[in-house]
Amino acid sequence: MKFLKNAPRFLFFTGKGGVGKTSIACAAALAMTRAGERVLLVSTDPASNVGQVFGVSIGNTPTPLADVPGLTALEIDPEQAAEAYRERVIGPVRGLIPEDEIASMTEQLSGSCTTEIASFNEFTALLTDETIISGFDHVLFDTAPTGHTIRLLQLPGSWTEFLNAGKGDASCLGPLSGLEKQRGVYAGAVEALADPERTRMVLVTRAQHSALTEIARTHTDLAEIGLGNQYVVINGVLPYPGDADPLAKAIYAREQAELAQLPAQLRNLPIEEIELKPVNMVGIKALQTLFSSQPAPTPPATTTQEAVPRAPLAALVDELAKDGHGLIMCMGKGGVGKTTIASAIAVALAQRGHPVHLTTTDPAAHLTETLDGSLVNLRVSRIDPVEATRRYQERVLATKGAALDEQGRAGLVEDLKSPCNEEVAVFQAFSRVIHEASRHFVVVDTAPTGHTLLLLDATGSYHREISRQLGEGTHFTTPLMRLRNPEETKVLLVTLAETTPRLEAEELQEDLERAGIRPWAWVINNSLAAARPRSPLLQQRAGAEINEINMISEAHRRYAIVPMQPGDPVGIDTLAGLTRGQSAPSLR
Repeated sequence: MKFLKNAPRFLFFTGKGGVGKTSIACAAALAMTRAGERVLLVSTDPASNVGQVFGVSIGNTPTPLADVPGLTALEIDPEQAAEAYRERVIGPVRGLIPEDEIASMTEQLSGSCTTEIASFNEFTALLTDETIISGFDHVLFDTAPTGHTIRLLQLPGSWTEFLNAGKGDASCLGPLSGLEKQRGVYAGAVEALADPERTRMVLVTRAQHSALTEIARTHTDLAEIGLGNQYVVINGVLPYPGDADPLAKAIYAREQAELAQLPAQLRNLPIEEIELKPVNMVGIKALQTLFSSQPAPTPPATTTQEAVPRAPLAALVDELAKDGHGLIMCMGKGGVGKTTIASAIAVALAQRGHPVHLTTTDPAAHLTETLDGSLVNLRVSRIDPVEATRRYQERVLATKGAALDEQGRAGLVEDLKSPCNEEVAVFQAFSRVIHEASRHFVVVDTAPTGHTLLLLDATGSYHREISRQLGEGTHFTTPLMRLRNPEETKVLLVTLAETTPRLEAEELQEDLERAGIRPWAWVINNSLAAARPRSPLLQQRAGAEINEINMISEAHRRYAIVPMQPGDPVGIDTLAGLTRGQSAPSLR
């Protein structure tokens, strides 16, 4: 493997849910220990399944793996990290200031910014404290810190002074308030991340347009903040399947076309392709085959046809259409096909004669490319984060900045560079869209989960602020109230029939329910099992989906299964085909 040759001390594996970064990280750890290296494998993924992959229980303390001499694993729990972080900030002043101020501080520190920074805080020591890592030759991280986190840590100026002066207006100022005292430690961590002699970034992707586009953006984001030592691993590439299975042949052709036209940002990076294996990467024996150059043995043919529940997307559209209007939000991790599902639902409703506004808050979404045409009753828009942020910054500078001196205004300009401000700006545009849903259908393709939760955090903060200002007994309607009302809003969680995306969707559902928002239905997208392949390799892969599909169908009253398509799901006619079908199984 190219990315393992002359490997530095630290390796970070990053990528969307479902691309196999945990498998790649675990297989890399095995390869290094077989070479006699001592390895610490660290997961900062909230849906971590490192323990599941190795078949052992791993917690938030380093755990040696008895079956793999030289390998120690550690799973950082982001929620525990966030709670500990909040306590470090709030604990010293508890009992010294009024309870309402404590409540306000807790609220400030309850968002996704806090969770992200707290997770970074947990593994900072693994980058800077030699007493902790002296026993290891390499430290491997499953999930790298995002460009968002590192930009926060690189913001210049004094955060504490900025807070105390009341000059800030960013949603991340609460989390930042706890960072000042550790500025030197964080500076050392960022320096280690940017040092190619010490750190390598491994960008894990699939041979799919959306995944490759996402990883190209990740490359640019990380390079802009000094993390230039990058390798690309394209996982799960289908080997040539022959002509017996039209589906396998179409998938192969589609993947090869994507590989032939890689995004320009990736072409000059070292690239490794890893062939799709017939089994899931669970257990040491399976992991040891992942990097093998030997072709996998052809598995015996299996059948999954009878095992897949009949749950067409058309049945969900039938239910949605009965309301005549409303907000429909497609949510989930990047790479699960939210844009496709949102577009298919919008097309189906418009073809039934309903006025529909299809919009996106996802900076990576390309609705016009997905639709590839126009349709009567369908209006398409995009909440452009860049434009929304520019307008927000101008408005803040014209209001809060007007009364500041030169130094204060310079500090405000610095603060407005924070990526958290983008969430606030997008929320304001999103709020305007919500109100349209009382007149017609509004279908929203939301940003990846972390961004979406920040947006909902802003929604919740707005709701609480309005409540405080207007007082008891005053009638008002906030965006959060609309999102909580099942008569006005239907949230569809889009996922894949794979372990990591399912766990991430379950975590998202829990987060939404804590905000008082109950998801209406689940959509299992791009199911190989539902497509009923003939290829023995794909049949083996399809069989692995059945357990995931059953877990979702048993846990959720409403769900739909969308089969994997032979070609890209692009164009009005193709999208309309996703919502044709017979009625779903009876809802329990």
